[in-house]
Amino acid sequence: HMDLCGPMRIASINGKRYILVIVDDYSHYTWVHFLRSKDEAPVVIITFRKRITVLLQSHVIIIRTDNGTEFKNQVLKIYFDSVGITHKMSSVRTPQQNGVVERRNRTFVEAARTMLIFSRAPLFLWAEAIATAKPDISFLYVFGALCYPKNDCEDIGKLGAKGDIGFFIGYFADSCAYRIYNRRKKKIMEAMNVSFDELSAMAFEQRSSKPGLQSMTSGQISSGIDLTYAPSTITTQQPTE
Repeated sequence: HMDLCGPMRIASINGKRYILVIVDDYSHYTWVHFLRSKDEAPVVIITFRKRITVLLQSHVIIIRTDNGTEFKNQVLKIYFDSVGITHKMSSVRTPQQNGVVERRNRTFVEAARTMLIFSRAPLFLWAEAIATAKPDISFLYVFGALCYPKNDCEDIGKLGAKGDIGFFIGYFADSCAYRIYNRRKKKIMEAMNVSFDELSAMAFEQRSSKPGLQSMTSGQISSGIDLTYAPSTITTQQPTE
């Protein structure tokens, strides 16, 4: 997915006004290139395709863009035909057809705005802010985390439980969904409507022969732990008359 965002009203410190955003459809890994004008887009795209083919040892098969002249031109058409790339373009005034990269554009602009306002930095540093913005990792969770997948596959009636208890065990490769081990059904399920509880203990409890602190009584704790203090840490206060 490719899209050109701009022009920005304020040029960057290096005179750049456009953002060429490239998103991999499988992993959603994103590359960002800053351009001075739209005319630079074909050269940057051709160079990027050559570099990424060598780096990943994988060929680009399909490129999806909008109908902008920076993508719909004779230079890229001849190049795509020569290397066997299928160029798919969205309809006019329908950005939702290229929503993957359109949403990424909005994320970058909002991140840059927030960083510039918070740091009170000059606005011409927007390109540096975008290049430094942290990626969104809200989709990542710890293996074995306790979670509650929504029970939307069964007829639970009016008073039935709307969720099950499960363990997070990974992600599905073919969809943007979580792999959850459902403790009630005792099977792995695919789910998107999941509530995670990472503040509690891990779902997979470690079994040990030694008693845990939560299972010890106050008498066991006081008798099993030797409370010693350094002499310098204890001050004796004499009673006042």
